[in-house]
Amino acid sequence: MQEFIREVKHNQKLKEDTYRERALKMYPWICGRCVREFTSKNLSELTVHHKDHNHDNNPLDGSNWELLCVYCHDNEHSRYEEMRFGSSHTLKTSAPVATHNPFAGLKDLLGKK
Repeated sequence: MQEFIREVKHNQKLKEDTYRERALKMYPWICGRCVREFTSKNLSELTVHHKDHNHDNNPLDGSNWELLCVYCHDNEHSRYEEMRFGSSHTLKTSAPVATHNPFAGLKDLLGKK
């Protein structure tokens, strides 16, 4: 049984590596929600999200994928689970969507002497 579980996990890792590598070549390294940019140093924090939540649906054109940072990806799955199973609490108001980028122009400010 241990060998079977090990083999399933190995095969799943191979599959994930395959679509992850394709998605990273296909799309810019930017979170699709918070627009955070990634480099090779922090790329492990960028995940491939399956839009239809079906990890077996991996079309070659990448139409079922979007790149999300680990925080936005976790949030997306939490919202999906609440939608599927309901929530133990009801939200009275929804928070407004943030449009301000507090770090806009930071690079220019850091470059000044």
